[in-house]
Amino acid sequence: MTTTLLLGGRVHSPADPDATALAVQDGTVVWLGQDSVGRALHPGAEVVELDGAFVTPAFVDAHVHATSAGLLRTGLDLTGTRSLAECLAAVTAHVRATGDTLVWGHGWDETAWPERRPPARTEIDAAAGGVAVYLSRVDVHSAAVSTALVERAPGVRDADGYHPEGPLTRDAHHRARRAAQDAISPAQRAAAQTGFLRHAAAMGVACVHECAGPDISGPDDLAELLGRTGDLPDVVGYWGERGSADLAAKHGVRGLAGDLFVDGALGSRTAALCAPYADADTSGALYLDAAQIAEHLIACTEAGIQAGFHVIGDGAVAEIVEGFARAEAVTGLPALAGSRHRLEHLEMVTGEQAGRLGRWGVVASVQPLFDAAWGGPDGMYVDRLGPERGVALNPFARLAAAGVILALGSDSPVTRVDPWATVRAAVHHRTPGSGLSPRAAFTAHTRGGWRAAGVDDGLTGMLVPGAPATYAIWDATDLVVAAPDSRVQRWSTDPRSRVPALPPLDPDAPLPTCLRTVLRGRVIHNRS
Repeated sequence: MTTTLLLGGRVHSPADPDATALAVQDGTVVWLGQDSVGRALHPGAEVVELDGAFVTPAFVDAHVHATSAGLLRTGLDLTGTRSLAECLAAVTAHVRATGDTLVWGHGWDETAWPERRPPARTEIDAAAGGVAVYLSRVDVHSAAVSTALVERAPGVRDADGYHPEGPLTRDAHHRARRAAQDAISPAQRAAAQTGFLRHAAAMGVACVHECAGPDISGPDDLAELLGRTGDLPDVVGYWGERGSADLAAKHGVRGLAGDLFVDGALGSRTAALCAPYADADTSGALYLDAAQIAEHLIACTEAGIQAGFHVIGDGAVAEIVEGFARAEAVTGLPALAGSRHRLEHLEMVTGEQAGRLGRWGVVASVQPLFDAAWGGPDGMYVDRLGPERGVALNPFARLAAAGVILALGSDSPVTRVDPWATVRAAVHHRTPGSGLSPRAAFTAHTRGGWRAAGVDDGLTGMLVPGAPATYAIWDATDLVVAAPDSRVQRWSTDPRSRVPALPPLDPDAPLPTCLRTVLRGRVIHNRS
């Protein structure tokens, strides 16, 4: 067997926090320690000189939409538009530059614009000159569309959520999105998926969880993504539809989870709330009730597969908790908790609810960059919910303390794939007391992602002997053993505690740059 010996670096490992070298055979870590010992033990190894680089377990992004994220890289990126006028001008420029018969755009956010309103259909028609246009809002739970696209979407005018001039939500949005997806060619889809996966690898990500479903991307899109081969990250597939093991087997997925919608999103005012939004006369949309949730949990538990749901608003969380309680009465606690069912986002949750979810063995796939973008006293959450509710979202510390398994993700294209920025956002939560320690956040974005997908062998997601050689090499600054507060600082910074160091995560500190990503010993990214 060929041995690869990494020398002269800094290795993040609980087995040896002072390690400078790492040996890999046949895709498995076989040894770590000091350079001189490594050279003596592996005299014929292929040597990789690290020159002081930092080696960590590779990241896992626990919630992505690969095709949509890839299309953002090749299509019309509206995430940086600063006004409605700038958004419309970008549509016109894109049509003129590309000649596309379909404009697929994403990322507008009217709460960041001086006009404080979304694009109107007549404005999009004028900007696009009759071309079919699909422009998803940043949360992908509503979209501004052109008349030409409406004409391509059967039944959209009679669907729930249709508006003759403004953005489409709910079922009307899903119909328009499917019509836009049907216009994407196989070559465009392949380029989008491959481009996204390569970008993820370049960011130090070795595995992504694709949260697909009938209202997200469609079965053909998922099948093509799961069939991608080559030097690319692993894709763990989830299909967001209620059903049985036969349905999961049909789609080749880990579970019937991911974006199985209990509700929508706060930005589009479709997250289900117990009390109305502060800025609109609505309480959002509830797509599944407790009885339907329980039925799905029971079916998946009995079939031995993961169930899961997209859940954001407190009204939706209340239905989830009641659904789990009903399922427990049928399956029993050990079977329900052992299935490790998933909840995506889980933004509005009380301490009592968190405790019950922890008891049920729930995995929470959460997105810290949501809080970085929309949290705090002056963010979109407060606009939608008011100051009391708006600063209480994404309580990561509460969930972790309750025993809920945390896995971090981007929900790309909603936020960018940027693991170190995600870890930093989890630590520096915009609501004091809701964040995680650096160590907990890093673990949730590495080992936690594997655990969320059912890989819990005690090794995967760490760099220890016997673990898969799945790691990333980083150009990083000096490392620190960060303490979350003074109560643990005395022991956590003591070298005898053997806590692996991490890069500084202060808001103004430079974040590491990925040099190489390796999946089970195979290089999937190498910075040129």
